[in-house]
Amino acid sequence: MSRRSTVIAGVILGILALAVTIYFTRWRDPLPGAQGGPGGGRGGRNGNMPIPVRTVAARSGTIDVTLDALATVTARNTAVVHSRVDGLLVRINFQEGHDVKSGAVLAEIDPRPFAAAFEQAAGQLARDEALLASARSDLDRYQTLLTEDSIAKQQVDDQAALVRQYTGTVQTDRGVVANARLQLDWTHITAPFTGRVGLRQVDVGNMVHASDATGVVVLTQTQPINVVFAVPADSAPDIQRRWQSGARLHVDAYDRDRKQVLAHGTLESADNLVDTTTSTVKLKALYDNADGALFPNEFVNARITLATLENQTLIPATAVQRGTPGTFVYVANADSTVSVRKITLGIQHTDFVAVSAGLKAGEQVVTEGTDKLKDGGKIEAAVDAPPPPAGGKRGRGEWKGKGGSDGSAAPAGKPAQAATEDTKEPATAKRRRPDAGGSSQ
Repeated sequence: MSRRSTVIAGVILGILALAVTIYFTRWRDPLPGAQGGPGGGRGGRNGNMPIPVRTVAARSGTIDVTLDALATVTARNTAVVHSRVDGLLVRINFQEGHDVKSGAVLAEIDPRPFAAAFEQAAGQLARDEALLASARSDLDRYQTLLTEDSIAKQQVDDQAALVRQYTGTVQTDRGVVANARLQLDWTHITAPFTGRVGLRQVDVGNMVHASDATGVVVLTQTQPINVVFAVPADSAPDIQRRWQSGARLHVDAYDRDRKQVLAHGTLESADNLVDTTTSTVKLKALYDNADGALFPNEFVNARITLATLENQTLIPATAVQRGTPGTFVYVANADSTVSVRKITLGIQHTDFVAVSAGLKAGEQVVTEGTDKLKDGGKIEAAVDAPPPPAGGKRGRGEWKGKGGSDGSAAPAGKPAQAATEDTKEPATAKRRRPDAGGSSQ
């Protein structure tokens, strides 16, 4: 055997020896607290060491039944502001992106040609009114002479016809004057409603026409503003029934990540037909948008609250486990051990879930450290575990704890207070079937 072969054989034997050592020292003697799943674990000389966990108390509270949908923000009113007459644009009176009042003059067209046309029409009217007045005076004299048999009746009739002719002419002239005055007024382009103007589509010095497709500027009404979204056709009858009964159905607008509430609104109207391509019904919600958080054509997530359930047992969603026993939680006992408790889930929110059966308010459930737990295993408090607030505050679509434990106390008899999780107040919850195993709709 060559020297090189001897070195290679020695290296291989060393690697095999190292692998055997690792196998017998680590794999055959598991780390403290290691286990194979709920209700059982791998044995070892350190298998009974307490496992640090974080717990929170289940509490009785109120939770909302909601439905989420992708939505589009639409302006309450939108208008492409056009010129009503053709002419030279001489002035822009608005600042782009600013709010304007209804009737405000946005732009001005050179009024001189229209003023001249108005004067011409007014002069023609004055001339024809004078002719009418003269004809009426002559008719009065002719009628007097007719009563004295001093004039032929034919002449009186001809004069009466002339009066009627001048009367028609004057009426026509008055229409021409009114039209000329209207054309002159239209040289001032005004806002049809209160709203926000966009970027101007034409600059001063350009000719504008009533037929221009782009107009002068686009005006949108953003206060109030609407959000349009579609819900499944199966949910539409229940929503329609509640809305028509006079119930105020709250609709919250969230950002794209569904983490931040942009605005709170209410359902305003519903479409009268089902979209056959998507099997959905469109709904429209109304928002005052006083802070301008919603922008026309913006994509948001709408969450409509269908009902509010009282006296629900609520726990953080992180406490819910799924495995061989089904849907379960680890319940912290008074003797510093945990038990596997099978539960039935109800309404679920991103952060919290309602428990329909299997758990009572006040019982402590483990929210962190569950990966190393087993049924009957020992636990101990985590370090620097933040306590939950003593009570919740419920705004529109938020969860509120009512009665029950606030989660600040660990089970009696424990050597140290179990750590508690900083409870978050959910904005809403989604409807779920009790047998859904906690999955979101």
